[in-house]
Amino acid sequence: MAEMSFLPAADAAGTPAARIAASLAARSGFDPATKLRLMVSGLQVGWLPRAHAGILRGMGGVLGPDERLADGTAAVALLPGRDDFNARSAALQALARQLADTGHVRGWRDELFAVTPALDAPAVAVVERAAARFLGLLTFASHMNGIVDGGMGAQPEGGPALWISRRSPAKAVDPGMWDNLVAGGMPHGSDPLATLVRECEEESGIPPDLAQGAQAHGVIEVLRDLPEGVQWEQVYVYDLLLPPGFTPHNQDGEVSEHRRVGVAALLAIMSAGAMTVDATMVTLDALGRRGWLGAGHRA
Repeated sequence: MAEMSFLPAADAAGTPAARIAASLAARSGFDPATKLRLMVSGLQVGWLPRAHAGILRGMGGVLGPDERLADGTAAVALLPGRDDFNARSAALQALARQLADTGHVRGWRDELFAVTPALDAPAVAVVERAAARFLGLLTFASHMNGIVDGGMGAQPEGGPALWISRRSPAKAVDPGMWDNLVAGGMPHGSDPLATLVRECEEESGIPPDLAQGAQAHGVIEVLRDLPEGVQWEQVYVYDLLLPPGFTPHNQDGEVSEHRRVGVAALLAIMSAGAMTVDATMVTLDALGRRGWLGAGHRA
């Protein structure tokens, strides 16, 4: 997981930064001893929980034998004997449907994610998105801070503020939590900017010509245990400076509310653990880069 160096380690307990750090830590545990490195053709594509490996072994032919690696971790091959993209993809689609039918995965999306060791590497297969966290697959997403910069030292109406969105209560993952203005998983065949432009229009009614002006600010990696498996995700971070009069409007039903908030209110939301882990990290990244974290403390 990326270091949040702009959250001072020496911050006194009870400050917004300390509460945010505690909330992130409480929600970001990862124990490699309870995982198997999930491998395809010698490349790691996921962190498979051992409990889920037991379920898959009951389905037959999905996993090879465990193998101990030099670093002390264990690895397992996914779909041994299937050596091409189409064969693996067909087997994974059948596996995902079986996992859904038996209640092991939920929130079927009819959306395909790449099975790959890296964004710039060829995919070895595709799989239904709903099964990605069960398998602990490496996934990719684009998140965008929607920024209204009114200058430092003023109240939210005239000072720096961010638009954020509340996830629909019907979402399979993190329902009802606060999120970045735009956030979306990257399907197979897309790229970070194309994913962002599409999600901008669907989630917030931001037209493509405006969305194309988003500024890229690197990647934050998230690796954490979840009840449904593992979130191993590379989040591509963007900022978009929005016109002062712009108001977002959801188009696809996945957002229940948009809110324009000043820095102090935003810190309070994050302190309460009401924002998703990845969105909290992306938001803190923007506040730190722009020198707004101190303004939030003073507000």
